[in-house]
Amino acid sequence: MLIDLDNLPSDPALLQRLLRDMAAAVESRDGEIERLQSIIKKLQRAQFGRRSERLDPDQLALALEDLDADIARIRESRPSIHPPLERPSHRKPLPDHLPREDVRLDIEEAYCVCCGGALHAIGESVSEMLDWVPAQLRVVRITRPKYACRACETVAQVAAPERLIAGGLATPALLAQVLVSKYCDHTPLYRQSQIFARHGVDLARSTLAGWVGGACWWLEALHERLVKNVFASNHLFADDTPVPVLDPGRGRTKTGRLWVYAREQRPWAGPEPPAAVYLFAPDRKAERPVSHLQHFKGVLHVDGYAGFEQLATSGDIVLAACWAHTRRKFYDVVEATGSPVAAEALRRIGEIYAVEADVRGQSPALRLAARLQRSKPVVAAFHTWLEVQLQHISGRSTLAEAIRYALSRWTGLTRFLTDGRVELDTNPVERAIRPVALGRKNHLFAGSDGGGGRWAIVCSLTETCLCRARHKQVYADRRTMP
Repeated sequence: MLIDLDNLPSDPALLQRLLRDMAAAVESRDGEIERLQSIIKKLQRAQFGRRSERLDPDQLALALEDLDADIARIRESRPSIHPPLERPSHRKPLPDHLPREDVRLDIEEAYCVCCGGALHAIGESVSEMLDWVPAQLRVVRITRPKYACRACETVAQVAAPERLIAGGLATPALLAQVLVSKYCDHTPLYRQSQIFARHGVDLARSTLAGWVGGACWWLEALHERLVKNVFASNHLFADDTPVPVLDPGRGRTKTGRLWVYAREQRPWAGPEPPAAVYLFAPDRKAERPVSHLQHFKGVLHVDGYAGFEQLATSGDIVLAACWAHTRRKFYDVVEATGSPVAAEALRRIGEIYAVEADVRGQSPALRLAARLQRSKPVVAAFHTWLEVQLQHISGRSTLAEAIRYALSRWTGLTRFLTDGRVELDTNPVERAIRPVALGRKNHLFAGSDGGGGRWAIVCSLTETCLCRARHKQVYADRRTMP
């Protein structure tokens, strides 16, 4: 807005209107500047900063740093006497299922070095150390004797065992090792080829890729059964994540999607074990989750993706929104601008999560009762407070965007106040996405859409197994707690 200061109007009404226009222009410009600064800081944090959303410093990390400094001083002061010190910890005993190798260290002569008298056993000291036996490749040689009948010239021989990969050398154990290394430990096939070469066995990356494809062909049926089992539940978590897919002929990759659906009932002591299924699709169209969940009925925990809204049109699916995504909006504002309003929003959301921490693991009825008594007043006051704050801030600011994000999803955000089985956020499916992100970082891309499908198959099985293993370990730890 250009203003000729030497020729201002003399009419008071015109001056007032001019002043209002200037104030509106300044407010709009300030809001745009604040929005752009927020975007810049968010990108800087994503590239250079820490990813944690905690606002307070990690006191535990500081304490451990002080402890490491003390250990370093001890090493420097008595290097010839003290061996490297290990940080003290309340570590658990070594698992009973591990094989034990007994090593006995005894004195050479059973007499006293002082007086020469006989020594008598009064006890013993027993300690344990954890050892590592390196993996090894071996050759399984199969011999099938032949027998012949001299009378009728009939030959008898046991049939050759069927191989998972036609004409392949790999046993099921070796195939499992390759799959787990690639999709669970995120070791690309070319690195596995190098590891096998150190063992003196030349296995080309193309050979390993053929093994992966052949093994996944056998696992497709198991994946389909797992998908049916998970989709038969009435409470699921849904999300998607991008995966680069090689695009032959164009010299680059295209973006596919892994749609992830997780089942997690431990927070409300549900009967079904945790599980996660992945389905590959070449795009992020809303028709993908609609197709995946065409037979699903129940509560679906989702983020802010608009494509999920179509799922609720039939009435069979009820959407529960994510408080973690809502909180993240306000957190970004606090990090970018230090807004006290956004900080107050974080505090109020923290009160809601404090209630959830107290009722985690209890029955749906107890959870719902506690929520109605303690969380509902906090949520109602938070809604009123957000509406009031929205009227006093610039509509173009990132804070206003965060408030509108919350208010527009309020029905889904308050779903947990009507059903004790509903969770506050989609963190279970977020955790299921982490292995995909690690794999994406290490082996970079899928070789084709078929490779994306194989990625989905193996991730479904490995992540479900890991979830159940952690589930069993949690309960085992609880049984051994004093």
